[in-house]
Amino acid sequence: MALTRDFKDTVSARVARDPAFAKALLDEAATLFLNGDPHSARLILRDLVNASVGFEVLAAETKTPSKSLHRMLSERGNPSMDNLAAIFGVVRKRLGVDIRAHAVNAA
Repeated sequence: MALTRDFKDTVSARVARDPAFAKALLDEAATLFLNGDPHSARLILRDLVNASVGFEVLAAETKTPSKSLHRMLSERGNPSMDNLAAIFGVVRKRLGVDIRAHAVNAA
């Protein structure tokens, strides 16, 4: 039986070699938050933080303890909007992405 790579390792490797993939993950996390699926959004954002910034750097840049950030982006996390904005801001800056929201008419 073939061994498979750990999911976190796979995401990290892909983010490192494919900036478009990293940007797509950030876009997906933002879209999920805005569309009412904060659980999935937190988990995607957690994987993206692990793969791009790292929780220690994120903690330093947001002036929030790393342990608190881990809890915020966990299965049962409940980050405030201020904390989410700070997390998105650091990741956005690291990836060189500008986030803009726009409305789409749902048919």
